[in-house]
Order: sequence, then structure tokens, then C-alpha cells
Amino acid sequence: MKNKNRFITGYSGLRSLAVIGVILYHLNPNVFIGGYLGVLIFFVLSGYLVTDHMLFSYQTYGKYSNRLFYLKRIKKLYPQLISVLWISGAYILIFQRDILSKFNEIVLANLFNVYNIWQIFNGQSYFERFASNESPFIHLWTMSILGQFYLLWPIIMYILVYKLRTKKELFITISVLTILSAIEMALLYKPGVDTSRIYYGTDTRFFALGIGALLAIVCPTNRLRIGIKKNNTILLDSLGAVSFIGMFILATNQCMNPMQAFPYMGGMFIFSILTAIMVAIIANPHSHWNLVLTNPIFNWIGSRSYGIYLYQFPIMIFFESQAKNLAYNVFFYRVSEIILILLISELSYRLIEKPFGSLKWNQVHDFTRKILTINKRYLCQKLVAMVGLIIFILGTIAIFTAPTVKAKNADNSPLARQIKKNRRKQLEDNKKIIAKAKANKVKLAGKEKIVNWAKRRMKANIVNKDFERYGISQLDLQLAQKLCVTAIGDSVMAGSSQNLKKMIPSSLVDATVSRQLVPTINLFEKYKQNGALYPNVLIGLGTNGPFKMSDVDNLMRILGDKRRVFWVNVYVPSRSWQQPVNQLLSQAEKKYKNLYIINWNGFAKNHSKLLYADHTHPNVEGSKYYSVMITKYLVEHGKF
Repeated sequence: MKNKNRFITGYSGLRSLAVIGVILYHLNPNVFIGGYLGVLIFFVLSGYLVTDHMLFSYQTYGKYSNRLFYLKRIKKLYPQLISVLWISGAYILIFQRDILSKFNEIVLANLFNVYNIWQIFNGQSYFERFASNESPFIHLWTMSILGQFYLLWPIIMYILVYKLRTKKELFITISVLTILSAIEMALLYKPGVDTSRIYYGTDTRFFALGIGALLAIVCPTNRLRIGIKKNNTILLDSLGAVSFIGMFILATNQCMNPMQAFPYMGGMFIFSILTAIMVAIIANPHSHWNLVLTNPIFNWIGSRSYGIYLYQFPIMIFFESQAKNLAYNVFFYRVSEIILILLISELSYRLIEKPFGSLKWNQVHDFTRKILTINKRYLCQKLVAMVGLIIFILGTIAIFTAPTVKAKNADNSPLARQIKKNRRKQLEDNKKIIAKAKANKVKLAGKEKIVNWAKRRMKANIVNKDFERYGISQLDLQLAQKLCVTAIGDSVMAGSSQNLKKMIPSSLVDATVSRQLVPTINLFEKYKQNGALYPNVLIGLGTNGPFKMSDVDNLMRILGDKRRVFWVNVYVPSRSWQQPVNQLLSQAEKKYKNLYIINWNGFAKNHSKLLYADHTHPNVEGSKYYSVMITKYLVEHGKF
């Protein structure tokens, strides 16, 4: 049964843009905020092309060969999927055994196309983003959803085609399934709750595939040649431009940040609709968009997009695990990663995807005969076979070794336990502090008066003497007792919050994981309205991503020029935004007279032994130094 549907070269361009977006998002999710939407392009395209292929076959021949479809998909998808799993396993076994745990489960979940479901129940925690055991396989959830679609959709379509009498009924049925999927995503979203269930769920992601399937019903590729006059080319091109610009605006807009509500409350659905319009316009022979998206570069990337997608994340994880000073050589490392991704993808395309895509038994027999020939002929084939055998053996050893490797539970690490403990104490203390702040406004006595009080008191009542060995005087410890501070920060501050609270008892500390500046600005406003935004404000944000000067301006507008603002700069050498964040803070310090930057970066980079293995968070001893540094600076420059 031969499908006479035409090949549309512009789809290679669309695939290229999708995979480029995903790579850019993985390289820097804070800058390329909507790059993850590239996955939706893959879903819409797959839903369209697969359904179009099936409907064409049913209409032309009255039947569809599921067996041939499954065989083609297996030959297309599995060789490269198996290769990336076994190559990664070999690498992990030799160089990164700390992420070997559960590798056997990961392999099985991927081979059976249920990795997205496995990921929901075995999701990566926040702390693993900074740890050396970050998973290189997280992106493979998309392959499992596509695998499930390829397995089940032919069966579903068979039932629908033979049970429903008209295309209208088919369209309505798939529309209902598609809309229900989008509604489910919106209903399951809860602010502040982990989105893994929504993000990885087949049911909540089906709408993109469904939109593609609906497009195949109304705009089949073999019917787009007719029904549209050539003088409507301008209209088609304009509609394509509108949808393309809409996709671009969404992909670059902060509203599509996956940490926000909008993507789940309709944002991804809208993007999928725009993608479907673009897919239809490209397919239409009277539009110029197919030509626009057809060029040698896009053709090359598009034809290798599957391999590029598979290999890009493992390469990034393995490469960055060896590059501890990424923050200081961002451009060099990023270019190196991209070159590696393209090089390995090209090798995989030539050695795996193309040969296996058209593999026949006689070719297997011929290759086996060549590598078993005992002479110097066929050296290249023998070398390829030898490398493949070594990778297979090492990858297999990794699979069978994985159950014996104890998992490093980041959520149960000393740092995680400390932060959870500190957070519980914060919430208890802050309720009392806010209630007190509403009742009594803070009155400043003046530093001179407080210094005299501290000198008298230190003779009779010594406080926090155990902190003196970290470089703080008893006088400063006494003065800190009278400081009123509102401290808001991320996990770096969270791990040290109780030490800060011990030295500065009249402080409100609100620090927790994953926090970034922009979503946290409202928190400052909330404390201001409650009267709990004290004369001294301590900020510890920037570890989890960059921000703009306009964001700092918005925050400083809320804080006002009467308060003194202290911002701890960041030390996160494994992330590309460390330098931009610290440079921007230095610029902001010059811009605002009441803003002071505490140089934690300068201290931390010279005292690596005071940090956990993630090279970012202070360990138990480092937490004391972190807290003392901040307290000394607040005492010297703060308001009393």
C-alpha cells in the first residue's frame, strides 16, 4: 500500500525551529523562556501527519495497515533511542556513577514508552538542579507520549472510522477529547504545587496531538491543491505571518514561564492552535511559507531533529558536570556543547538512523559477514562493530549494576532537611512577627544610643559567643540584637535562616527553594501592607535565574528610599547567569544610594570547602560564615 501524500519540505524548517527552541531553553531557561514550547510543535506535527496518513489510506484503499505503520515507527524511533540510552549508560558507568541509580528502571520505562508516567512518580526535585546527580534523561518524556500515541492512535482511529458515519462526527469526537485534555490541564493546575503531573501527563498533553489530528480532517495534504485561488496567496501568507508572529510572541513572553499559571490555563493550547494554522499554511501550495522554511540549513537540522533532540540534554548534563566554572566561560562552553550536539547527532544519523531506517535482513547478513572476515578488508565496518559492542557491553553492565547503587535522595539530603526544618520555624515565627508589626510600628532609637547600650550590656550579658570565632565581635553581636530586618531569599538564605535569626532576633526571615525575583516582588508588597517591611531589608535572590534592571527598579519603588536595602550577590558557578546577575547588582548599587551589595561571591569562590557538593549552598560550617558576613554588614550600614 503506497501513500501518495506529498513530502512538504517546510516541515523540516518547522522541526528545526522546534528543536532549536528546546535546546536554547535547556541552555538557558531564564532567557529563552518559551523554548520548551518546541515540544508542542512536534506534537501538533505528529498528530497531523499520522492522522493525515491514516485518513488518506482509509479513503483511498478502505483500510490501513497498522502492522506496516508500527514496523516503520519501530525502525525510525528505537535504534536511536536505544543508542542514546546505552551510550549514556556506558558514560555514567565510567564517569558519573552517582546518577546510575534507577538507570535500569529508566531504560525499561523508555523502551516501553511509559517514561513520562515513571517521571511523575519519580520526579526530580529542586535540589537536583544544582547537584552532580542531575538526570540526563528528563527530556525523554516526550518520546514516551509520542510512543503511546503511535501505539494507540491507529487502534482508536480504526474504531472511530468504522463506528462513525461522517467526517463531521469524527471531527466532533476528536474535538471533545482535545478540549477535555486542555480543560484537565487547566483544572489540575494549582499555584505553588508541583506541575510534574500536568507537564508530563499523556492525558493533559493530548490536546496538542488532537489539534494536529483535527487539522488532518479539515486540511488533508492531498486536498490542499484545490479549492483556493492563486490570488488568495497574499491572504494565506498574511495568515501565516500572523500565526508565526503569534508563536514568536508567546515563546518569548514572560507570561509563558512554566513556573506561572498562564501556560497551563490556556497558553499552551493557544500556542498549539497557532502552530496548527502554521502547519496548514506551510502545506498549502499557494502559500510561500513552505519556501520560506525550506533551505539547506533547516533541511539538515530538520532531517536530524530526532537525534538532536535525543542527544542534546545528555550532552549538556555530562559536559556541564565536568565544567564546574561554567559561569566564567559561558560562551566557550555553550559553543562547545552545541558543536558536540551537532557532531554526535550527525554521526548517529549516518551510522544508526539512516541504516536502520531502511534495514533489511540481507544487509544484516552482509554486514555480519564483513566483520567476521579474517583479513584487513572492511576495517571501517569492523571498527564500528567493535565500538558498538563495547558500548553495548558497558551499557548493559550499567543496567544490571543500577539496582545495587543506592539513590541519592536530594530531598533527604542534609541541606534539604535543614531547609525544611528552618522553613517550619520561619512560618511559626513570622506569624507572631506580623501580628506584632501590625500592632506596633518600629521606632528607631539612633545608632549612637544603641552603641552605648551595647557597650554597657556586653560587660554583663554576653550573647552568641560561639559566633565570635567566625570573625564577628561581641559588640557587633550586641548591636545585632537591636536590628529590625526583613529578609527575603532563596534556598541559599533558607539554609542559614536560623543562624541569621539567632544573631538578629528582631528579624523576619522568609526564604525558601526555587525562588526568583520577579514572582517574589508581590511578597515584598504584602509585607509592606502588613507593616512588616522593616527599615532594613535583606535580599538573597538571583541563584535561580537572572532578572532585568527594570525588575530591580520595580522592587526599589516598593521599598522606597527611606529603607536601607542589602542584597547578597550570588555564587552559582555552574550556571550561566551568575556573572550577569552580579554585574547588574553592581550597577544597581551605583544607581540607588540606599542599596548595598554584600559580596558573598567574593568570599565563597575562595572557600569551596564551606560549600556542599553542588558548589552553591553553604554547608553547616559555611552557613555560619554566611550569616556572620551578612550580620556584620548590616550592623555597619543598617538603620537603628
